[in-house]
Amino acid sequence: MRKALVVAPSWIGDTILAQPLFRRLHDKHPGLVLDAFAPAWAAPVLARMQEIRRVIPNPFGHGEFNLSGRWRAGRELAREGYDSAIVLPNSWKSALPPFFAGIPERIGFRGEARSLLLNRIQRLDEAALPQLAQRYALLAEDLGAAAPAPLAAPQLEIDRESVRATLAALGLDAAKSPVAFCPGAEYGPAKRWPARHFAELSRRLAQTDFSVWLIGSAKDAPLGAEIEQLSGGAARNLCGRTDLGQAIDLLSCARLVVSNDSGLMHVAAALDRPLVALYGSSSTAYTPPLSRRARLLSLGLECSPCFRRECPLGHFKCLNDLSPGRVLGEIKEILS
Repeated sequence: MRKALVVAPSWIGDTILAQPLFRRLHDKHPGLVLDAFAPAWAAPVLARMQEIRRVIPNPFGHGEFNLSGRWRAGRELAREGYDSAIVLPNSWKSALPPFFAGIPERIGFRGEARSLLLNRIQRLDEAALPQLAQRYALLAEDLGAAAPAPLAAPQLEIDRESVRATLAALGLDAAKSPVAFCPGAEYGPAKRWPARHFAELSRRLAQTDFSVWLIGSAKDAPLGAEIEQLSGGAARNLCGRTDLGQAIDLLSCARLVVSNDSGLMHVAAALDRPLVALYGSSSTAYTPPLSRRARLLSLGLECSPCFRRECPLGHFKCLNDLSPGRVLGEIKEILS
């Protein structure tokens, strides 16, 4: 394998969990040129991975088929002369561009009748490999081989000039080493710690002279505004005021990060920030942050993880009952 293409996941967190695979590919194939075919919203993360040479835009949205468009994308990829393609999403349509490109070796897991599109299909034992990162890493190995262990931790590069420019553009001072909150979760409300809890935690941190930054996408801006209002201004709402690259810059300045199970949680872990990760409807076993500095909080209720976007029982106890006091206790232990 001399030149390879990774068809990247659509989710930012999953993209970061694929980085151990990228590292393993380079370890096994010295001098490898590795490119990523990825949606625009994930490009800033991949651009900060030293394993990736180039990000090629994947123009197809969630659920979009567009057979003719995928054929054209494949013909564009054919010009690059890739030896191999590793297809991380399990959908049939995600394997079409490498097939149309005529890439000789097309690697992935079985799924959605892909046996005609892939020609090196790994068998997956989900019980043996509970973590998504482990499953991705297996795709670097020969058929029948075990997944590598331990996994290399994800690591995003920090651009100090970009950090300074982001702070200046937002009028921020990182001298006090702020605590960063990531209150959003793209998947749905069942992964979001309540706004009132974030607000109370902000007020209690402000009593010890900590500044709090709320970081998230434009979709999170109303939630950030609610937390800012409920906190009496103890938290500063920056949601929607940054692009992903700038959000990475801000998280790199944080003394500590408190986050729902989200893409930004994995960004914080890959920046080696001390992290308190809050789990509700999702699983700490499947997509944990790959960082020794992360503490995972979950109440472990009988009904969780349910993997639903909204609480199917209507009580949302998995995060409602996770108190700000308990999170503050974790923060104090970390900071001490």
